[in-house]
Amino acid sequence: MKKTAFLLLALGILFSCTLKVQEKEISYDELRDKIAGAWLGQMVGNIYGLEYENDFVDEPGPDGPFTFEKSMTKMAAVDGAFSDDDTDVEYIYLLMMEKYGVEPTYAQMREGWMYHIRDRVWLANRASLGLMHYGLTPPFTGDMRYNPHWFQIDPQLINEIWSYTAPGMPAYAAGISEWAARITSDSWATSPTVVYGVMYAEAFFEKDLRKLIEHAISYLPKNDRYAQTVRECLALYDRYPDDWRAARKAIADKYWFNEPSVTKTIWNANLNGAMGILSMLYGGGDFEKTLNVGCALGFDADNQTATVCGILGVIGGQACVPTEYSIAFPHWTKPFNDRYINVTRYDMPDASIEDMIDRTVALAVQVVEARGGRTVERDGKKYLVINTKADFNPPMEFCVGPEPRIVCGEKVNYDFSCVTNARYDWKMVGGTLPKGLKFRRGHLSGVTTEVGEFPIRLSLSNGKETLEKDFNLIVRGRNIAPKGHVIASARETNFAVLDSCWTTNSHSYYARSVDVIADGILDGEGSCFYSLTEKSNAPKVDWFGYEWDEPVTVDLVSFHYGCLEEFGGWYSDMWVEYRNPFGDWQRLNTVVHPALPESDIVFIQPHFAEFLFFFNPVRTTGIRVIGHDKVQEHWNKYTKNVSSFISVSEVQVYEAPETSEAQ
Repeated sequence: MKKTAFLLLALGILFSCTLKVQEKEISYDELRDKIAGAWLGQMVGNIYGLEYENDFVDEPGPDGPFTFEKSMTKMAAVDGAFSDDDTDVEYIYLLMMEKYGVEPTYAQMREGWMYHIRDRVWLANRASLGLMHYGLTPPFTGDMRYNPHWFQIDPQLINEIWSYTAPGMPAYAAGISEWAARITSDSWATSPTVVYGVMYAEAFFEKDLRKLIEHAISYLPKNDRYAQTVRECLALYDRYPDDWRAARKAIADKYWFNEPSVTKTIWNANLNGAMGILSMLYGGGDFEKTLNVGCALGFDADNQTATVCGILGVIGGQACVPTEYSIAFPHWTKPFNDRYINVTRYDMPDASIEDMIDRTVALAVQVVEARGGRTVERDGKKYLVINTKADFNPPMEFCVGPEPRIVCGEKVNYDFSCVTNARYDWKMVGGTLPKGLKFRRGHLSGVTTEVGEFPIRLSLSNGKETLEKDFNLIVRGRNIAPKGHVIASARETNFAVLDSCWTTNSHSYYARSVDVIADGILDGEGSCFYSLTEKSNAPKVDWFGYEWDEPVTVDLVSFHYGCLEEFGGWYSDMWVEYRNPFGDWQRLNTVVHPALPESDIVFIQPHFAEFLFFFNPVRTTGIRVIGHDKVQEHWNKYTKNVSSFISVSEVQVYEAPETSEAQ
């Protein structure tokens, strides 16, 4: 009995100690102060760093101090802080967390993006928004198969709010940061977001920058590209503790000058994430020095300065944010005059900064209490007790990717599942699959010769709740494009003209000849033809299609965009024509699926999107997709008045079912 009692006592003590190790405590007052530091630090870093965005690339900037005339002018115009993409998406996320709950679904995130974000987004963010308008939900909107900018900086500058509403919860912060990063990005490009997320969460209790960095990368796989890059930054700092230029040169040589062409841009997530780490190390915790070093390191500098200054704000609270930056004018008595003015987003209300801070504190309390924490009160003062071991489990939901491409007689290999829901139990609970196809664990495979539409219903279950969703499988006839001859308004891309443009896609995507539209390759390196032939932004008509030596009977054409540029590559309108019996081109009455974009503005155009044109069967010797190129005048100053072209990766033509031969 004595042994049993002793064992129980020992186990009780061990359990009690374990609980204490798992829990940390912070007063509501300190929590608010650190969240105030996060918001104000980000605003200072963003507003002042913005003046030097992309200014220093091949060479770093000066040692400083820097001047900020443009930033001062903009702040004076709004008499406060102005919104920019380093803080405005986070404010939208605050609104969404209040509307949907602290863990919204991807479907809700898509809804919020499409409502509030209508312009002023670029690269991976713009590509993701275009794919949302096409019908996709995250994480497919960040998938490298559909988003050619998946490797860019975007997620690390818009997601900090998920982690400073998770104080002292690094595993949770890592999980939700990666989840949010996949809205726009994929693979190692999500890793800087994870690292910053962990640092924000841990900065509520840890002041040592080296410890923050080293612990944060422990949440990445050992062979992760960004984790290895951060280790290089730490080693370079140890080697050159007083020479940030030497460290910057080593990183730039490897990850800018010698970066593989497919991911070589000044906005690369890994490269800019490395600059953020260097600014932390060489700033040494001093806010002003960190801001100046961050600007001088260059590349997309304002994003690094915003994120890193926000981390310093959490560590030191509001008092560490220099008032010479936050109270920039004599009549201001509060940081940024307590005004956050929207100049970037649709229906995003202007806000009192103090109110933003209070609302963020309320969300942080909700997150902590939802994950095993609690509020306690002692001597009239509130404290938040935090479960430091809390994890993030993404909401269970169907995520919507491009529709399955099912062609008569060709192998099908399609996943309805994705990185966030593959582990759940998938079942087909309604409808009938085309003969020859099978569904297992979210995966569709097989070969069919049945042409037509096949509605099915799928279920998704975690053992406690079950969701169901309808899908429609479209089986096409045989693709007869390879049997024809490619016809097009342009046969070869003029690379001399293209090289004069301010392009954002990797040149590895570009193909010289229009013949790639018949090679069966829908995306990736060498898949995209640009109908760019001359330096002109005059309105232009482009077409792509096929001629056959003998008449064929067809009822469906598919058109696949390639990767688009910020300044062009898509149609203002598009339609299908066939060669009639008299040899003339005649427009067909078509039904387009999915529907074409609602307008031709750049911000809703989808990369690598496929559009199906259905029509009554016609017998013909030629067919083409045709339309007017969009002239995106806003970008003329960067493109030297070159806007008229189309980016296309594939055009396919399908036999009408009655003419298809069974295998």
